[in-house]
Amino acid sequence: MTATPRPVFPFSAIVAQEEMKLALVCAAVDAAIGGVLVFGDRGTGKSTAVRALAALLPQMHAVADCRYHCDPANADGLCAECQERARHGALKSRLVAVPVVDMPLGVTEDRVVGALDLERALSKGIKAFEPGLLARANRGFLYIDEVNLLEDHLVDLLIDVAASGENLVEREGLSVRHPSRFVLIGSGNPEEGELRPQLLDRFGLSVEVTTPTDLKERMEVIRRRDEFERDRGAFVTKWKKQDDSLRRKILAGRKRLADIKVPDEVLELATRLCMQLGTDGLRAELTLIRAARALGSFEQAHVVDAGHLRRIAAPALRHRLRRDPLDESGSSVRVERAVGEVLGKPGGGLQAPAA
Repeated sequence: MTATPRPVFPFSAIVAQEEMKLALVCAAVDAAIGGVLVFGDRGTGKSTAVRALAALLPQMHAVADCRYHCDPANADGLCAECQERARHGALKSRLVAVPVVDMPLGVTEDRVVGALDLERALSKGIKAFEPGLLARANRGFLYIDEVNLLEDHLVDLLIDVAASGENLVEREGLSVRHPSRFVLIGSGNPEEGELRPQLLDRFGLSVEVTTPTDLKERMEVIRRRDEFERDRGAFVTKWKKQDDSLRRKILAGRKRLADIKVPDEVLELATRLCMQLGTDGLRAELTLIRAARALGSFEQAHVVDAGHLRRIAAPALRHRLRRDPLDESGSSVRVERAVGEVLGKPGGGLQAPAA
């Protein structure tokens, strides 16, 4: 008998932290953005927000009995086992929850990539593959708390898989290749160490969260968390309408994504902004445009405009800036200053549903 999962804190009930919620919603609308890095103080709702977003997302179609929950509608993304099944007839599908896989600190490489199934090897003499965390995370979220403390060999591994969308395992006479496409979510406290630049660059969006300083905001955070802990079921029910509405907007945003237009003048503004900030390579522009498109699609716009760029610029660009010895300003201040110079006056923000 499968245990019923404990209710998680509703996404719509999270107080403030608008930039974090905005970035997570954009990543949910378009996984191609490349994931979200959330850095900031302890106890500011980083892991709560990630788990709340995952619980918010609707179930997805997956090939029945597939260990990697392949998408039956995506022939190019099937694992070898599903490709073989497809050659012998139509693939059966089932609805499954979007996976959210925690990658703990100190985890072994075998646990991450997969290894030989020792039980079957010893009992039956069969060399079989036991999938790891990268297999479980396919088409879902891979969440790493304290990502800045991750061991270097695991960082290298994640960079390779995030770039290719596949995990290749070769050990104990096994050679297995399987799809591993996931939204990478990392969180951490910058006081405990910096993230390696190679991995930092793989995150599409980077968010800074701080402890609320507004008295009423802090009171509301405590009030809602206390109410949730005292009766989780009733609290989730109270916020169900808002979460359902947000879920529908995310789904509609995904469907609309291919149709929303990015005019040349907006593309020029994005390029000018990146040039003004001196970002390396072209990944900054690509991420900025993808994130602005996801935001516009989520908000039911038909065309991406400068307002979308303005609102997503800081998360898309702050972690891509070179260190400037002549400018002691923080990266967020530098982005804000460049946005003002290139895009003009600021616009609005993501509004959280009311209870």
